Amino acid sequence: MRSKIISTGSYLPEKILTNKDLEKIVDTSDEWITQRTGIRVRHIADKETTSDLAYKAALEAIDSANVDPLEIDAIIVATVTPDMPLPATALFVQEKLGAKNAFAFDINAACSGFMYALSIADSYIKNNLAKKILVIGAEVLTNMIDWQDRSTCVIFGDGAACVLLDATENEDEGILSMKLHSDGKYTDLMIVEAPGSYKPCSKDVIDNRDIYVKMKGNETFKMAVRHIVEVSKEVLGDVNMEFSDVDLMISHQANRRIIESVGRRAGLPAEKVVISIDKHANTAAASIPLALDWAHKNGEIKKGDILLLNSFGASLTWSAGIIKW
Repeated sequence: MRSKIISTGSYLPEKILTNKDLEKIVDTSDEWITQRTGIRVRHIADKETTSDLAYKAALEAIDSANVDPLEIDAIIVATVTPDMPLPATALFVQEKLGAKNAFAFDINAACSGFMYALSIADSYIKNNLAKKILVIGAEVLTNMIDWQDRSTCVIFGDGAACVLLDATENEDEGILSMKLHSDGKYTDLMIVEAPGSYKPCSKDVIDNRDIYVKMKGNETFKMAVRHIVEVSKEVLGDVNMEFSDVDLMISHQANRRIIESVGRRAGLPAEKVVISIDKHANTAAASIPLALDWAHKNGEIKKGDILLLNSFGASLTWSAGIIKW
């Protein structure tokens, strides 16, 4: 038994914040943001929760596959911005969909969250524990952004995207292999310190702005390219493939320069590298499924294509997967 993606879905909030808009908020420029990151706009959730975004993306995937929500066996939401600490955001999504036969839970692996969730879902299907699974990456990151910090506020946006997995006995399609890694030595590269058991919510925590994202950008950039290339080689080796066998690479959309650097090291031409960061900025766990959905809807993915998915997440997670479409 193998798992395959039978449909995709996405949702981006209507409100848009352009680079020109950011010039009025912090000391930055459209030219600098575009050149350094590749980002042109980011979407902002206006009173919408993470589960609202996730629900709309999941509904599109379900409708596209013509599947009844009651057929869904599991819902996995990858997010670092849950609706609330308790209960899991996936439970709100389950209720909104009416998927009452599904079990549902969240995972947090930062920007690699979707890949981790996809691997879990793949394992459930391979072990006959479920057949149809919604895997969703959803974030409302703009609630965690310090709008006084120009090094981070220009990078992130809100959005959600989803894939619907189904079981197949066809060995010539679906998820072929996945590799996951992490290293807790680098938790300080990107961090939101509070509120949590380490730093419970208090006036001091708020005054120190510990509730917002803090990031060491240069160190993260250097490690990202190396780790993404290495894990991509690793997962390709598992299925006796090389970069030359890849029809399309879909990376975490964190920074255009990172994606292009990985593509060059892999020897992949630009037309085989999906870049959608200009349309939605860095949406953490939502970025890979957003890019996948965009490529699918725009006809860039054909039946039989070999897709290489790879990611690099904060503090520190990285992963890659091979899918035959």
